[in-house]
Amino acid sequence: MQQLGVLDRIRGDLENFVGQRIKVKANRGRKKVMEAEGILEGIYPKLFVVRLNERQSERRVSYSYADLLTETVELSIEDTRIGLGEATG
Repeated sequence: MQQLGVLDRIRGDLENFVGQRIKVKANRGRKKVMEAEGILEGIYPKLFVVRLNERQSERRVSYSYADLLTETVELSIEDTRIGLGEATG
């Protein structure tokens, strides 16, 4: 039950950054790490969406709040990590 509270705090932290440019670093497994810049496009009850502009194409990727909690995904703005369940904004 305490876990749910942490995920709610992470979602609340991310709400402050909707529409802003962020850096995404995602562990894709087998020592593959994806790093990109995009815009935090939307916050939903179980996940959040980032719009990435890569090589003249646009795509959207979604991640769960648990990905941030387990540090599978890291989000940052100007070298400041966001979405850690702490008061950041």
